[in-house]
Amino acid sequence: MLILTLLAASAAAAHPQIELKGVSGSLAQNIELYLDRLPAKNNLGSRRFQNKVIEDVKLAARAVGYYRMNIEPSLVGKANKQKLRLTIKPGEALRLKSVKVEILGEASTDAEFIQLVKKVGPKVNHRVHHGRYEEIKNQLNSLALRRGYFQAKFVKQELSVAPRLLQGFIHIQFDSGPRYHFGEVAFEGSQIRNERLRSLLPFKPGEPYLSSQLGELNQRLAESNWFRSIDVTVDEPENSEQQLAVTVKVEPQIRNTVETGVGYSTDLGPRVKLNWNKPWLNDRGHSFNSKMALSGPEQTVEAGYKWPKKNVSNDFYKLNFGIKNKDLEDTRSQEYNTALERHWLLADDWYRTVSLRWLYEDYKQGLDSGSANLIMPGISFSRSWDSGGSMPSEASRYLINTEVSDPIWGSDSSFVRIRSRVGWIGSISEDHRYLVRFDAGAILRETLTELPPSLRFFAGGDNSIRGYSYESISPVDADNNLLGARYLATAALEYQYRVSGNWWAAAFFDAGSAWNDKAEIYRGVGLGVRWASPVGPIRIDVAWGLDLPSNQALQLHFSLGPEL
Repeated sequence: MLILTLLAASAAAAHPQIELKGVSGSLAQNIELYLDRLPAKNNLGSRRFQNKVIEDVKLAARAVGYYRMNIEPSLVGKANKQKLRLTIKPGEALRLKSVKVEILGEASTDAEFIQLVKKVGPKVNHRVHHGRYEEIKNQLNSLALRRGYFQAKFVKQELSVAPRLLQGFIHIQFDSGPRYHFGEVAFEGSQIRNERLRSLLPFKPGEPYLSSQLGELNQRLAESNWFRSIDVTVDEPENSEQQLAVTVKVEPQIRNTVETGVGYSTDLGPRVKLNWNKPWLNDRGHSFNSKMALSGPEQTVEAGYKWPKKNVSNDFYKLNFGIKNKDLEDTRSQEYNTALERHWLLADDWYRTVSLRWLYEDYKQGLDSGSANLIMPGISFSRSWDSGGSMPSEASRYLINTEVSDPIWGSDSSFVRIRSRVGWIGSISEDHRYLVRFDAGAILRETLTELPPSLRFFAGGDNSIRGYSYESISPVDADNNLLGARYLATAALEYQYRVSGNWWAAAFFDAGSAWNDKAEIYRGVGLGVRWASPVGPIRIDVAWGLDLPSNQALQLHFSLGPEL
């Protein structure tokens, strides 16, 4: 029966000395898997060997429902290249006449068990298949362990056949016994207050046991970044009260971590990074992080202080400060940002962030120059998900952000700025992926010249419209300098094909614009290479800007990081 578990894999190559005739599909695959266990060289004329082969073929056929086979062996080919040909008449497969899968005990009303039997369980008139019979039994056992039925057992497990009647009969009785529940949770070795840790529990003592919730607890503790090691264990399910005490042993994270790195992108060129993090500052779980990134056109320094509320992972405050110097294309600016943010995770997995940001920016944008002092309350909603891995087979991202400025509370200008970004990754099969991305923005109420460059919109670059240099698309002033825009809309459509292992080829089409009064659409097409590296996807693209002069149209794009 173990051989049947291999049916989902590609079929094994037929034995080099044996040729099958008269069978195909799953029957042929299972026979080949059985025969592949035989030695590569055999005495084909031996009656003993031929009987062994015929017996193996019959066993393989019975496993998938064929009990009335006729097999005729014969030797074919030249003496030094002879093969044993098996001419097979499989006959009619046995069909299930009766199927009873009964769930006893507390699981008899458990919706997960009811759904499992309905979805996976064999049905009347299905072909007798020993592998599927074993599969439903294995899945019942597995589900019982995952859902806390630790005394589960089979009262009856029968697969009987009547070959003359071409009929099979299944009768399974599975007694789940009682369901266990979570007991008290004890934390050991933690430097964080107990009530903060308890807010991370995805369950309460007394709730029914689910193994997935232990995994979720482990993940939440890891995401807090407070600990360098986490060990979650439960008591052996032996006590008569069906309560499972949970013990969480942790070791504090190092109080200071420093990370350095170098990188390169065609947007900003070579870049040096330095990050300094303090994952925990006190027993309330407050933390501090700072970042510095230096490249030719941009230099940034950022710092953030985070303090969680009662629900640590889903509800917290953050105070951010940043300085940025930019000298790119026709933009010269120095920014100073301070923002106080409140974060919530909503019930439908959307993150809501309410912020109050102060921005001071001294700038020169083409012929336009000045300074801006802005106070901007804002709100944003975001949600992201992926199936895991460096290049996930499925992923989605949604972001919408709105900030408002008005002289009533001390700002230099009055405007509403809206920015949104959405994207999806999907797979047609394991070797075919696609990516769709949209980016849009708008500034309402204010004249553009009253706004600093960091709030204006530009298009072009690795994550915008490929085939055009970074932030090179926008309206221009009288001297043909980039001015920035009130509106932005870009879209990307990409197809990827796995060439080998973690290497992918890509083809893409990008389009969009940044404009004030009337949009002029810019388009780019190209080919690329993707490598699913351990630190994230590395992307190299050769793109052609369809709306540029031919001597400027070719662009090379290189980037590292998430695709959405």
